[in-house]
Amino acid sequence: MVALHKLPEMEEAVFLPSGDGKYFATELARGPWDPQAQHGGAPAALLVREFERADSTPGLMLARVTFEFMRPVPLGALEVSAIIAKPGRRVQVLEGTVRDSGGNEVVRARALRIGRTDVSDDNDGAPLPDLPATGAPNDYPAGDTMFGSDTMEIRFVAGAFMELGPSAAWFRLRYPLVAGEETSPLQLLAAAGDFGNGISSNISWGEHVFINPDLTLYIEREPRGDWICLQSQTRVHADAVGIAESVLFDEHGQVGRATQALLVGRR
Repeated sequence: MVALHKLPEMEEAVFLPSGDGKYFATELARGPWDPQAQHGGAPAALLVREFERADSTPGLMLARVTFEFMRPVPLGALEVSAIIAKPGRRVQVLEGTVRDSGGNEVVRARALRIGRTDVSDDNDGAPLPDLPATGAPNDYPAGDTMFGSDTMEIRFVAGAFMELGPSAAWFRLRYPLVAGEETSPLQLLAAAGDFGNGISSNISWGEHVFINPDLTLYIEREPRGDWICLQSQTRVHADAVGIAESVLFDEHGQVGRATQALLVGRR
């Protein structure tokens, strides 16, 4: 069954388009919890691509995107769509969905476009972490082809995957999100934004799972360049839910924030 999701020769990308909103998710989308399911960052980035392609009133930009992962997103055939649910000159609401080959909704997204401002408070946000050239390579154990170890180039400037506690890491896609296209910085932001819980766990990978059924991105300005940094922290308390929070940067400074609620359990 896994062999069905091997990359076709000469065409390495996370998703292969097949027309009319249909895509094939390759093994480059694979996540850490199930060998037949995607990392959340892959379909999140694909939905942001759909939102970027939806008609927009000049002067508006994506300011918030919330993803709800309804069920594991499989490798293989998918259908993706997006609409403008509430048009407007200053505020728009967009809705998007990903469905599997059986028509089941696996990811739902809702986004806000808001008018750009010409006012500045001269606040540069959080201090920019060390740039990726100074970082340490990804320490996630080698294994099957995965989004977090093969598709993404990850450079840690604080902490590490297999260390407990807060961390900061830079992310860059080694492969196109969609075959034949250049991946936009906003698509990269969505792909990287889902890593906060993974790089800042404060409980062991070997004894626990900490899966996020949602992801919310706040985007204060459009990112630029090929790298996105997450400065992440996770909190888990008994008789509660886990929360992972990340400050997002490009190489010029802070661009937004990401939050995730976590379903935490023992293996």
